[in-house]
Amino acid sequence: MKPLNKLPIKSTRLVCFMALALSQTTLAAVSEQQAAQLGATLTPIGAEKSGNSDASIPAWTGGLNAAPSGYINGSHMIDPYASDQPVAEITAQNLEQYRDKLSPGQIGMFEHFPNTYRMKIYPTRRSASLPQSVYDNALYNATHAELVDNGNGLANYQGYIPFPIPENGLEVIWNHIARYRGMSSKRDIVQIITQRNGDYHIVKMNEEVVYPEQMEGMGDDGQNMLVFFKQSVTAPARLTGNVLLVHDTINQVSEPRKAWIYNAGQRRVRRAPQVAYDGPGTSSDGLRTSDNFDMYNGAPDRYDWKLIGKQEMYIPYNNYRLASEDVKYDEIVQPGHMNPDLIRYELHRVWRVEATLKDGTRHIYGKRTFFLDEDSWQISVVDHYDTRGALWRVSEAYAMQVYYANVPMKAAESYYDLTNKRYLVIGLQNEEDTPTQYGHVAKMVDFTPAAIRRSGRR
Repeated sequence: MKPLNKLPIKSTRLVCFMALALSQTTLAAVSEQQAAQLGATLTPIGAEKSGNSDASIPAWTGGLNAAPSGYINGSHMIDPYASDQPVAEITAQNLEQYRDKLSPGQIGMFEHFPNTYRMKIYPTRRSASLPQSVYDNALYNATHAELVDNGNGLANYQGYIPFPIPENGLEVIWNHIARYRGMSSKRDIVQIITQRNGDYHIVKMNEEVVYPEQMEGMGDDGQNMLVFFKQSVTAPARLTGNVLLVHDTINQVSEPRKAWIYNAGQRRVRRAPQVAYDGPGTSSDGLRTSDNFDMYNGAPDRYDWKLIGKQEMYIPYNNYRLASEDVKYDEIVQPGHMNPDLIRYELHRVWRVEATLKDGTRHIYGKRTFFLDEDSWQISVVDHYDTRGALWRVSEAYAMQVYYANVPMKAAESYYDLTNKRYLVIGLQNEEDTPTQYGHVAKMVDFTPAAIRRSGRR
């Protein structure tokens, strides 16, 4: 396999794609002088290296890049910060004291659940760490990567994180879409749909994610490819054997996402064009859209993107307790929201980006406000507004550093509907046998419609 900092497949296809859209290229690459900040005043991927004025946010010193004592390879992670104690607890009663460091959606959670919702604030640990090859890519990308085709595609970038020093909202969002996620991965997860009264049901899934540089036998299919994704339902029995296959392109306007669904009951594969934009999320009971998955994914063409700036904000971080094998799903799920005693929040700097639906386009969300962790480019919180401008849903990503793979990821992500007080959580692994596995090489023959027909049989 080629080294990560030399990716001819991705580089070649992006150079070719740039040639197709050169006339619509937007400004992106920064100067050599600006790029020199990376690794100096900025972290290697563009966060402010220094702490804040009162030291409530410390300086970044490299992050958590080694497993703590007592961790056993191949097992569920242990909490490296288990001895930390909360420094504050936000409730509906003291909300005004902390309002300036919360999103409107987070504030809405306190307003809708004043008697039960709270946030436990812990000392800030800047744990995000990535491989050196990703840092090398980011330095290259700073002076080379470009947005093309009105921001719908990328050109001249290597590896991950195309815009470590972003200059507009689209560049910030592309950093999330193209961030480092541990290369290929396999995991068993659950999706929990919770009703207003706290009743819930679980859908269990096996997911596999593979990037082009780790896909054997891809051939010319690598041009304009971002990632391959396969999701197989393993429970409940009525859904077992259903499979979703996605070939995610970089520019989904020029070359739309290719998706197929195998329905085990019908024993047939069909194309699934609805797996995009505001098409319903798989087995989500209408609580998330297709482009909600991973907080945001897919084509950005239906929105105008505005970079508001950076701010300090309480976001979910280092959520090892939420992911613990000692915690059962029944302990996590409560009416209205997850158990707040299991969730850790910290003060971090975030990028704020507002996406407003363009005239003449459609989506169930009229506006979305994104808050992205500066240290990882992971979207941490999203506020969703309906087409009338009313706050509708709030999403959170429960970040944690996967120290055995040196990758910032998350314990789960949630989607709270403030209107009907239902919610969905996806990504939990507490009661599953093995944690996520990273770095495998896959074969293209296993990511075809014929392959999911074979693998999906009950």
